Amino acid sequence: MIDTAQVQPVSRHPKKKSAGARQHNLAGYLFLSPWLIGFFVFTLLPIVASFWLAFTDYNIFSAPKWIGLDNFQRMFFGDRRYWRSVRATLYYVFTAVPLRLIVALLIAMLLNKKHKLVSLYRAAYYAPSIVGGSVAVAVMWRQVWGGQNLGLINYILQAVGLPYVNWLANPRTAIWTLITLAAWQFGSPMLIFLAGLKQIPAELYEAASIDGAGGWDKFIKITLPMLSPVIFFNLVMQMISGFLVFTQAFLITGGRPLDSTLFYALYLYLRAFEVHEMGYGSAMAWILLLVIAFFTALVFKSSSAWVYYESGGLGE
Repeated sequence: MIDTAQVQPVSRHPKKKSAGARQHNLAGYLFLSPWLIGFFVFTLLPIVASFWLAFTDYNIFSAPKWIGLDNFQRMFFGDRRYWRSVRATLYYVFTAVPLRLIVALLIAMLLNKKHKLVSLYRAAYYAPSIVGGSVAVAVMWRQVWGGQNLGLINYILQAVGLPYVNWLANPRTAIWTLITLAAWQFGSPMLIFLAGLKQIPAELYEAASIDGAGGWDKFIKITLPMLSPVIFFNLVMQMISGFLVFTQAFLITGGRPLDSTLFYALYLYLRAFEVHEMGYGSAMAWILLLVIAFFTALVFKSSSAWVYYESGGLGE
């Protein structure tokens, strides 16, 4: 016998439900349509087009001509300036990124103290990061280091009896003007570090103090391990940003002197938009994508050895 009490009633209007579901889906797609149009038109389509142009000779004024791997062969074996840009970019990334993270962590630890004006200090220290990548700040920074005159730094050196230094004309010092600018823009990683520091339980420091641990021991054995996920996040984001640096070099040094500040993105721009070699520029862009992906994967792979997660120990 069939228990009629347990039999679910069959809907008499299945078409109405499906029509209602379609209307809900249509409404959802309508709300998503601005983002979808922007993604396909301004992101996906240019990516596909640049991949095809990387194998062509295209100068904007004439139709693209298929040349296969010639752009990549020229890049790796026939372009000395390309390798200078690679060297300058790697030097910048492996110098400026650690320096910025160290400064950001130190400032975050100072701002983690209880103080009446700590909110004002946080806003003041974050301000350079808001305007640090702008054209106005790049022009100001060029004048600080002596763009058209002695510059503020040289006035200070002369005031204390030290000799004048032509910072922007010396290949050994020009790149350091950009590195110091990167270190000055520590606001964003500083706020993330500050949020991470506030998540560390105070009981750990209290227990360490009872055991006789000093400030350095607490930093090494408590702060750094507990903060390692935040360090990992900041490292990945700042490394990607470092490989893409452009505005500062373009406005402050222009890649000079002797290509010592000719960063990869700047050289890509010069090839694509000044010499009008769009095919060559597209090939450079795809190599840059692969390089960033490689170093990002390398950091992710190494994270299992140094990133500590409170719930499960070291990352897997």
